[in-house]
Amino acid sequence: MVTFDHREPGTDPDAWTVFLGQLDAPDLDPTVFGSVVVVSPHPDDETLAAGGLIARAADAGVPVRLVLATDGENSHAGSPTVSPARMAALRETETVAAMYSLHAAITTTRLRIPDGGLREHRDALTTGLVEVLTAMPSPVLLVAPWAGDGHRDHRIAGEVAREIAVRSATADAHADADVTLAEYPIWLWHWGTPGAADAPWDRARAVHLTTEVRERRSRALDAYRSQLEPLSGAPGDEPVVDARHRRHFERPVELFFTGGTPPATSAQAREDSSRTRESFDAHYARKPGGWDFEGSWYEQRKRAVTVSALPRARFRSALELGCATGVLTRAITERADHVLGIDIAEAPLDAARANAPAATFARMTVPDEWPTGTFELVVLSEIGYYLSPDDLDRTIDRIATSLDPDGVLLACHWRHPDTEAVSSGDAVHARLRERWPRGATVTHVEEDFVLEVFPGPAAASVAHETGLLG
Repeated sequence: MVTFDHREPGTDPDAWTVFLGQLDAPDLDPTVFGSVVVVSPHPDDETLAAGGLIARAADAGVPVRLVLATDGENSHAGSPTVSPARMAALRETETVAAMYSLHAAITTTRLRIPDGGLREHRDALTTGLVEVLTAMPSPVLLVAPWAGDGHRDHRIAGEVAREIAVRSATADAHADADVTLAEYPIWLWHWGTPGAADAPWDRARAVHLTTEVRERRSRALDAYRSQLEPLSGAPGDEPVVDARHRRHFERPVELFFTGGTPPATSAQAREDSSRTRESFDAHYARKPGGWDFEGSWYEQRKRAVTVSALPRARFRSALELGCATGVLTRAITERADHVLGIDIAEAPLDAARANAPAATFARMTVPDEWPTGTFELVVLSEIGYYLSPDDLDRTIDRIATSLDPDGVLLACHWRHPDTEAVSSGDAVHARLRERWPRGATVTHVEEDFVLEVFPGPAAASVAHETGLLG
């Protein structure tokens, strides 16, 4: 699993150009197929990764259908100037212009699945894509994201496309769906290392582009102004594809992965896996400070809300699950006699020990690994949605067992889509409310995060504990 931040500079495009120039990838000819279907999780993915392939096929008279999974309304989820509805409208207009630049004969199907929600609407994506494929002339070249690209929507779209392609080659295939799959990377160029085993280079195939096709692809990409240019000068309105990243998509060759065997595990099993230790290690290797816990006003404010929600002035002992670099841990040490912070990754713990010298830290993978003893306070902050449903349930059970009878659990989670999350903050808190034996004594919900405090069996309210009530 991969984690990245599109706002970071990413891998040098020139380094990739050198590597790809040495890669002996056989040709992929889109003109020999009966039709081409291109799956795009978000408007502009198709042009970035396969604009040249689309133009070449359409020029040869091959029917080309673009399947837009989402409207891309959440590309700037934190924008103070453009609402999701307005962004969806902008990107729809941009897509029409982009496809016209590539070729006037391209047709489009919009599935209008929520942006960031392909995992939750996997069946809708499957059904919509099968309907398109069965209506297209065979054999079909199905062009879809590479599932290892690092973006959750890209992963789900890639997995669905591969499952359909695999079925087309087996006895349970749709009768008229003869499908060949070509997978495209987008964010690999940003986070990957040229020559490293990040991608199946042995399956690489190349689509070579003439100067005229490259010019049309460039004009098509220019149409996506909402992604290429700042929406305003305000934070949250930065471009998603800046000039440096765009250079990855201006080469005279487009690269795809074909062939290969289907994953050994089922789609459901993949969906039910918790985020791995390796993915967190990779994140901290790129961003030693984690999620900018010290400098971000959002993090500063959320930390203040978290501390203010604690129902006691002082705790005997506290356990923080997913302590990261220990910035919140430091605040907890000011309210607890003994604090233990644990994290799945080793990398941030040195910073945590420096940030919160009064606390103790250990590397553990919950729920399989768990500290001994009991705690008056347990903090579950921003890690629940990285756990599989089974691991989340076991974590909740572990917390309940480790909590002193008069103790409390404080849970706090981000509510927006996260490309690396297994579920969502809202789903985590819904599950907590289902499994916890007592109702929450504190519930704070805002657009960005949800925070709740769940009491142990003998925990009393602040008013009762402080003598205001008998």
